[in-house]
Amino acid sequence: MPSASDSLRIDRWLFYCRFFKTRVLATAAVTGGHVKVNGERTTPGSRVKCGDRVDLVRERLPFSLEVIEVPARRGPATEARKCYFEDERIVAQRTALVATLKQDRMLMPKTEGRPDKHTRRKLRSRNRD
Repeated sequence: MPSASDSLRIDRWLFYCRFFKTRVLATAAVTGGHVKVNGERTTPGSRVKCGDRVDLVRERLPFSLEVIEVPARRGPATEARKCYFEDERIVAQRTALVATLKQDRMLMPKTEGRPDKHTRRKLRSRNRD
């Protein structure tokens, strides 16, 4: 049986490494199937250790990580970044995806201030076409 310093629950590891603001959100992501450890779907109680591969999708953005260190606490972001290594291909893919999402947002029709009832209906009818 591994000692406590060798491994950590996946929901705690995600929380400690600052991928989620709360442990409840990390648990929900693992339960929802957004997190895979070594290519397999996992449970919040499963343990990760150094050398494991963690794939997760957060806010429609993919992350592919290799566990380098098991943190003892939720510290600053600089400490958290030392606990994993991120695949460069996934980083490039994620930045391209963010750029396309921003471009889609820029193409949406804009209004001055908050639209009223009639303006909202016009905007919806334009989006359906």
